[in-house]
Amino acid sequence: MTVAAPLSLRAYRVATGLASPLAGPLLRARARRGKEDPERLAERLGHASAPRPQGPVAWMHGASVGESISLLPLIEWIAAERPDISLVVTSGTRAAAEVLARRLPAGALHQYAPIDTPHAVGRFLAHWRPGLGVFAESELWPNLILAARAAGARLALVSARMTERSARAWASRPSAARAMLASFDLVLPQDAVTEARLSALGARIDGRLNLKRVGAPLACDQADLAALQAMIGGREVIVAVSTHAPEEAMIAAAAGRIASAPLAVIAPRHPGRADEIAAQLADRRVARRSRGEPITPETGVYLADTLGELGLFFRLAPFAVIGGGFTAGVGGHNPMEAASLGAGVISGPHVANHAEIYAEMAAAGAALLVADEAELTARIADLLADAPRREALAAASVGYAASQAGQLDEARTLLRPLLPAG
Repeated sequence: MTVAAPLSLRAYRVATGLASPLAGPLLRARARRGKEDPERLAERLGHASAPRPQGPVAWMHGASVGESISLLPLIEWIAAERPDISLVVTSGTRAAAEVLARRLPAGALHQYAPIDTPHAVGRFLAHWRPGLGVFAESELWPNLILAARAAGARLALVSARMTERSARAWASRPSAARAMLASFDLVLPQDAVTEARLSALGARIDGRLNLKRVGAPLACDQADLAALQAMIGGREVIVAVSTHAPEEAMIAAAAGRIASAPLAVIAPRHPGRADEIAAQLADRRVARRSRGEPITPETGVYLADTLGELGLFFRLAPFAVIGGGFTAGVGGHNPMEAASLGAGVISGPHVANHAEIYAEMAAAGAALLVADEAELTARIADLLADAPRREALAAASVGYAASQAGQLDEARTLLRPLLPAG
């Protein structure tokens, strides 16, 4: 059901239309700061860089790396079950575009998402004419959603997440919220908190789906894995991924306090911080993957400053420290990629973005949540010294990951009727 756009959304459309002439200069300024791809700015204004394939099109959208990757199980399912449907996947960040370029199935096209102005959105929809639009997590752009619905696309909001702050903002514009949410044929929140918030705003809830709980284990290049393992030799390894400042220094310090002198493999959430991290940890003898620097017996930190290789790094150790949980305000990062590869999980106390998953994993003995650097160091030292405990954590972790697969089957059942006809 579509609800007529209230005055607030009509005013938004007018305002964004009047601001359209500023879009080009603002995008070029962002490109100069590395925030946009300078070669593909036209896509952000709705100009396609590829011809539309013949036949039906399904459009999948995730804002950044995490949301885009989470859509891969649905993208791969549609590609396998309905090869007559062409897939167009949009994202808003350069990092997501780089990862998707390596991981999309053959034939799927990536485009940058159009900015939310009427002209950019109109050009995008006129070219691609999608029969289905699937939005991941919290992408509620009024012009994009309302125009897609008006153009006849069926819409799904999957693995939906809404923060308390966003819920308060939409609650102050209840008619706008109802109109936006009524545009979706299918709404699948990722947890009970988001379900309650969306329901309060007028959404019809059709089930639950947290895409970050499901998906095939991350792949890796076996030759790269063998080469890294050969360089590491018999050393113990601590893997830390998706880290933020000051977590890199915390991990390096923890490794430095352990008598066996383990190698710390650190994959920062934002590889663009690599120079800063390397300078900060210079006393730990840092080797950088992006520069092809080898791991030697003297290397204390291997800085995994590349994108799309987490599947490689998770395979180097029996457990992984998941970043974002030791820094207030970040909210933690998804532990399921580590769990699906049989790596036990350790993180900090600030994991609000994935609170339900971490709580369930901790209760199942699949994850350890520690308070601070001192406790982190103690837990790592204990695991390195106690093989049965380490193996039990890893086994519980992979078992928990396997138990989540049913959600994806249910989501496919709900999405199947929305797929465009051949």
